[in-house]
Amino acid sequence: MSTSQDRQNRIVTSRAHSARVYDYILGGKDHYPVDIKAGDAMCEHWPALPVHMRENRRFMHRAARFLAEEQGVRQFLDIGTGLPTSPNLHEVVQEAAPESHVVYVDNDPIVLAHARALLQSSPEGATAYVDADMHDPDTILDSSEFRDLVALDRPVGLMVIGIMHFILPPDDRRLVRRLLDPLPSGSYLAMTIGTADFAPEEVGRVAEEYGRQGMPMALRDLATATSFFDGLDLVEPGVTQVHTWRPGPEQAAIDDRDIAMYGAVARKP
Repeated sequence: MSTSQDRQNRIVTSRAHSARVYDYILGGKDHYPVDIKAGDAMCEHWPALPVHMRENRRFMHRAARFLAEEQGVRQFLDIGTGLPTSPNLHEVVQEAAPESHVVYVDNDPIVLAHARALLQSSPEGATAYVDADMHDPDTILDSSEFRDLVALDRPVGLMVIGIMHFILPPDDRRLVRRLLDPLPSGSYLAMTIGTADFAPEEVGRVAEEYGRQGMPMALRDLATATSFFDGLDLVEPGVTQVHTWRPGPEQAAIDDRDIAMYGAVARKP
């Protein structure tokens, strides 16, 4: 088991990190000067980036609420959790169903250092945190946290939110399928997928900035994004920009050009 000193030693403050840049742009407190510099550069390239990031998270809230309230899902596996930002996934689903179980997964030591905020479960439910990388799905699936909290005879909500643009081909589909394969029929995949379809020049410059910061990205068009759900039953309205997937009133004023993320929820037959 890693100690707090081990975790501190893994935190690299000389290079920007996607979770910390995300935290900075959304007004959080868990970042370093290098992340501020990178975030400011990205927002200069595309001033809509904060709007885009907020809508990605709001999609997660709506998708999770849909699965908990309307589909009766009570077990969730959240890949690429990021820094705790309330409401976190367990807060959303346990509001609908207090007995829900949530397993969070991330490989950033600063997320691990703040994981206690992800472990404040309702008394009826449970949460756990796995320090692991999506590129090593077997570590996730073989973890005691996953085995203890997730029963594979009941549906699971697999949440892959805001991470796929950092998962490069040719491994991207294989990794998603490896996580989905053990889950039983009736499970769901909720995923967001970065795209440059709606503001190609601006989003392209943001992607170049991420690359300069050591975080190469893959942006997908609609056909490629849709192909991640092959063999699954897409929930209406299918693969759409995240702000147009079952939107609430707050999404009414969002400009399509300000969103560079497709999102969808699909059921495993």
